[in-house]
Amino acid sequence: MKILLTGSNGLLGQKLVKLITEQTDHQLVATARGKNRLPASDLYQFESLDITDKNQVLNCIKTHQPNVVINTAAMTNVDQCETEKEDCWQLNVTAVEYLIEACEQNNSFLLHLSTDFIFDGEDGPYSEEAEANPVSYYGESKLAAEKLIEGSNIEWAIARTVLVYGIAHDMSRSNIILWVKKSLEEGKEIQVVDDQWRTPTLAEDLAQGCLLIAEQKATGIFNISGDDLLTPYEMAISTAEFFKLPTDSMTKTDSTKFKQTAKRPPKTGFILDKAKNILGYKPHSFKEGIEILAGQIN
Repeated sequence: MKILLTGSNGLLGQKLVKLITEQTDHQLVATARGKNRLPASDLYQFESLDITDKNQVLNCIKTHQPNVVINTAAMTNVDQCETEKEDCWQLNVTAVEYLIEACEQNNSFLLHLSTDFIFDGEDGPYSEEAEANPVSYYGESKLAAEKLIEGSNIEWAIARTVLVYGIAHDMSRSNIILWVKKSLEEGKEIQVVDDQWRTPTLAEDLAQGCLLIAEQKATGIFNISGDDLLTPYEMAISTAEFFKLPTDSMTKTDSTKFKQTAKRPPKTGFILDKAKNILGYKPHSFKEGIEILAGQIN
């Protein structure tokens, strides 16, 4: 089938390009704002696309007529969303309206990426049916997009995920594993919180989950994350153990010690039964994830 991917320069986008071109026969049109950050290849077609431009979206999807559109493009920096609300809404909500319209006109299935931050974190881990109650503007924007999709006339799926980590080309942001590794290697004093819980997600697992949804055109909401419910401190300890690094410069702290613009939900994480049973989704453990990531460090 033909898949059109938005946000192909991002971490998940890059993993999807790799997975689809190396392990399937699907035709892939990869799109992102600006230039392609991945090595050029004749295994996929790249097109520059700004999804906040309605005409570009409608024309691009009309030209390519994809069977499936996977939308990974979003503003995901939670604090930036709080201070740049208009830009956040434009990319996370308005752009989704344009994608829905384009998918409706071209009979395309839309798979949209969402987040654990639609929840308040008071009683995680969450199932797909749990009631959303975002505590940040980022969470509000992602929930608004979900509601648009659920109320649309297209065939759709929403893949919700949690704290994605991995390595990509020309990375604009780090992740907890790389940050802890680098800090401990340099003997830097770091404080890591132990009063928040997440089910961290290996980017390769999330890509696999998205492909399973796309290939099966499985409709509805799916939790696609890791299986281990951990605090950032536990993640840091696992990282230090794997790379055999001393932890003397690392201290345990709580989230009240950090001044962050946006509020974070204390305990999220996902129950994955639906994705495992319906899609055949099988995530790696966090320790396996560290090993996979370690093998990709240049």
